[in-house]
Amino acid sequence: MDYNNRNIVLNELIGLKAKITKSLDKKQRGLSGVVIDETKNTIVLDTRLGAKKIVKRISVFRFYSGRSSFTVEGEEICFRPHERIEKSMKFYKARKV
Repeated sequence: MDYNNRNIVLNELIGLKAKITKSLDKKQRGLSGVVIDETKNTIVLDTRLGAKKIVKRISVFRFYSGRSSFTVEGEEICFRPHERIEKSMKFYKARKV
C-alpha cells in the first residue's frame, strides 16, 4: 500500500507501526508498537509490554510506513475500519498532500 499524508485516514492501519504522541491518558503517551487490531473506538498495539488497547478519540498517533511517517488525530480515524472510506472523506479532503 502506498500511504501518504492524505490517504492515511482512509486506508488499513493493521500492520503499521504506530506511536502515541499525545493522549489524555498519561500512561499511554509514548507507547509504540505494531497495530494488531482495530475497532470503532480503539486501536490495539503490540508493544514490548504486551498488547495495549488505545482509545482513538483521546489520542494523537504517528503512523510509520517505510521511511514515511504521518500524524493522525484520533478523531480522524474514529470509525469502524470497513466504514472509514465512506465516513472519513471530510478529513481526507482537509489534509495536505
